[in-house]
Amino acid sequence: MAETITNQTIFEAFFSRWLISQEHHLHDLLQLIESGDEQNEQMCNNLISDNIAHYKQYFQAKKTLVRQNVFLVLAPTWVSSFERAHLWIGGFRPRLAFRVVINNVFDLTDDQTQRINRVIAEIKEEEDQLTHEFDKVQERMISSSILELTRQMGRPPRNGASDRNMETAVDTLKLSIEALVECADFLRRKSCGKIMEILNPTQCVRFLAAAAQLQVNLRRLGMERDENRLHSA
Repeated sequence: MAETITNQTIFEAFFSRWLISQEHHLHDLLQLIESGDEQNEQMCNNLISDNIAHYKQYFQAKKTLVRQNVFLVLAPTWVSSFERAHLWIGGFRPRLAFRVVINNVFDLTDDQTQRINRVIAEIKEEEDQLTHEFDKVQERMISSSILELTRQMGRPPRNGASDRNMETAVDTLKLSIEALVECADFLRRKSCGKIMEILNPTQCVRFLAAAAQLQVNLRRLGMERDENRLHSA
C-alpha cells in the first residue's frame, strides 16, 4: 500500500510539472502563429522538436508507472472527473488526434486529405481491436471473480492455496492490462506520428497548438467542475 502511494505521489508531482511546461510550449506555439512567422520552417521545426521531446517525457514516465501499478493509470487521481470520463484505456482515443487536425488545419491539400483518411481507417481498426481485447479482459476479470478476491485482500487467508490463487489471478490480470495500456499508448503515438508525417511544418505547429489547447481547456473545465461540485456538496 505504501509503495502504491509513493508511485502515485511521484507521478502526480511529475505530471504537475509537465503540465506547467505544456502551457509554456503552448504559449510558444501560439506566439509563433500570431507573429506571422509560422512560415519560417526552421522556427517551426525547432518548436516541433521541443514538443515531441516533451511528449516523450510524459510517455516514458507513464510507462514506468504502468509497470509499477497499471491500475493507477486506469483510474488516475491526478486528473479531474471530467477528464477521467473521456479516457480510453488510460489516455486519449487515438482518433481524437485526427479530429483536431480536421477542425484546426484548414489548408490541407487533396492528397493530404486522402492520406489522412486512409490513416484514420487504419487507426480506427486497430483502436477497435484494442477496445475488444480490453472488454474481453474485463469480462475475464468478472467471470473469474477477481473483483471478489480483490475485496478480500487484507483479510486473513483461509488457506495457502486460495491465497496463491488470488495472487496468480491478480498478477495475470495485471500483465494483460499492462500490455493493453502499452499497446494503446503506442497507438496514440502512432496516430500523432502519422499525422505529422503528412502535415508540413506550418501545419504541424497548428496541430500541436490545437492539441495542447484542447488538453489545457479540458483540464481547466474539469477542475472548475470538480471545485464547484465540492463547494456545493
